[in-house]
Amino acid sequence: MRKFIFATVMSLMSAVGMPGAASAAGGGDVTLLKNDWSFAGIFGHYDKASMQRGFQVYLEVCAGCHSMEYMAFRNLADLGYNEAEIKAIAAEYEVQDGPDEDGEMFMRPARPADRIPSPYRNDNEARANNNGALPPDLSLIAKARAHGPDYLYSLLVGYQDAPASMEVPDGMYYNNAYSGNMIAMPQPIYGDDVEYADGASTSAEALSADVTHFLMWAAEPKLEVRKRIGVAAVFFLSIFLIMSYLAKRRIWADVH
Repeated sequence: MRKFIFATVMSLMSAVGMPGAASAAGGGDVTLLKNDWSFAGIFGHYDKASMQRGFQVYLEVCAGCHSMEYMAFRNLADLGYNEAEIKAIAAEYEVQDGPDEDGEMFMRPARPADRIPSPYRNDNEARANNNGALPPDLSLIAKARAHGPDYLYSLLVGYQDAPASMEVPDGMYYNNAYSGNMIAMPQPIYGDDVEYADGASTSAEALSADVTHFLMWAAEPKLEVRKRIGVAAVFFLSIFLIMSYLAKRRIWADVH
């Protein structure tokens, strides 16, 4: 019975995002920065303004190397974009379609229903353009790495000069948030890399936080729904527990 109660509580904690719920496995001997994310905690929620800014950072800084193959343009409606804006964003890309009447594949402007195309035709081309390293797809990266958002944020702001005692191989860079401290990705964000229409800060820390917020939404777009259901379930089970206890006291009142 105790094991059942413990398993139930842990499941509910995971559902609402309470501290102690399991996260993605992995990690290394690194110190990660902690950020005050709006989506953390039981009543966490996404900040649409931050997610839109993060999407802009992705487009202008990250999209040249990293794909998001599991995200369709129409999903951007969750960020607050209207139908016309989504169509305009999609039309900036071309996707392969076909075959046509002659059996040939052809390129056409992307539509909202299409997924965001990869910057590379295949993995071999991606490696050839990145000194042999394969840039990971970012669709689920915030859930695929241990400590998700904190790890991504720490990685983006973690580039430093290597200690004098450490030799950095050609094509590698020192990062204090990456396991082993040697990473093949050059520093992507320096600050003032993009210009926000809303006048928000464009420091390296602010840009990194915004794109991390966007990537967290991309990896778990139903987080807010999950937490609402979790809170409702905890409330219902709490009432049920009280009623069950009172019923037990009444039924066994004459037993001594």
